[in-house]
Amino acid sequence: MIKVDYIIVGSGLAGILFAEVLIRNNKTFVVIDNASQQSSIVAGGLYNPVVLKRFTEVWRAKEQLDIALPIYKNLEDLLKVKLDYKIPVKRLFNSVEEQNNWFIASDKPMLTEFLLTKITANNNPHIKANFGFGEVLQTGRIDTNVMIDAFKEYLINKEQFLNESFEYDALKEEANHIQYKNIEASNIVFAEGFGLKKNPFFNHLPLNGTKGELLTIHAPDLKIDFVLKSSVFLIPQGDDLYTVGATYEWIDKTNKTTQKGKEELLKKLKTFLKCEFKVVNQVAGIRPTVIDRRPLVGQHPKHKRMFVLNGLGTRGVMIAPYVAQKLFNFIEHRVELDDEINITRF
Repeated sequence: MIKVDYIIVGSGLAGILFAEVLIRNNKTFVVIDNASQQSSIVAGGLYNPVVLKRFTEVWRAKEQLDIALPIYKNLEDLLKVKLDYKIPVKRLFNSVEEQNNWFIASDKPMLTEFLLTKITANNNPHIKANFGFGEVLQTGRIDTNVMIDAFKEYLINKEQFLNESFEYDALKEEANHIQYKNIEASNIVFAEGFGLKKNPFFNHLPLNGTKGELLTIHAPDLKIDFVLKSSVFLIPQGDDLYTVGATYEWIDKTNKTTQKGKEELLKKLKTFLKCEFKVVNQVAGIRPTVIDRRPLVGQHPKHKRMFVLNGLGTRGVMIAPYVAQKLFNFIEHRVELDDEINITRF
């Protein structure tokens, strides 16, 4: 019999960041995952405090960044890998009107520290940007692939990882613990991403799921050292490789890449990219998105030892550390969850 404080189901962003809180607080746990969900693997990994379509602040951006960045540093130290790459994000302007809207936004109290107030001219012959760029501050990229692989290896070495599908029928709730096969735990946290749809305890929650596809291109002439946001994101990965993303598809809920997704990304990319490039990879995954664009965090209404951590949507790297800490404080210290994220809102 294995006795632990927590079972975590899922080892994507939500599962890893909750595990990180447990490690910091000297709690014991095992993680169960079968790698069926890919949204964290196919994520661009950007943290960016501004919604660049409308020039508005991301929900609780400052609070999330203040919590997230030290935690990613902890994970770098724990796993002995580099995860956090500081990189500017530049928004390509398509008109004078967009420039003006940027200046108006940069005067708003919540956005002042995130938006550079001068327009950056474009001096790259391979990008069409007649109206220049606006630069977002305090941005970067978390290498989610490296983090997921390194964390899994870390857990395997500590014998805290079970590579298997979770069997809901095998879960029993006793008076003072949770029993799952030969594991006895105080609590269980489901962090399964879109896999929540198959979870009989939490599948009543309105998790929509939005398919996203990304391309990797090789563009040796481009030479940019910033993330470019236009109709798509262009994210440098080193070695003249760039991630292009992402699509938003609400009907198709498979992890299969599509020709349609590829063509949509290439069409948008070619509106501003003016050099030769080659597509070298394409990936797809289902983001766990929620109807009100807020995470799903909380306790099962009947099963008091079962919890959910999900619905991180398109900004998982910023939101995950924040909600993981909130859930831990709720379970261990009875600190009430904000109504905005608590599943009781449904």
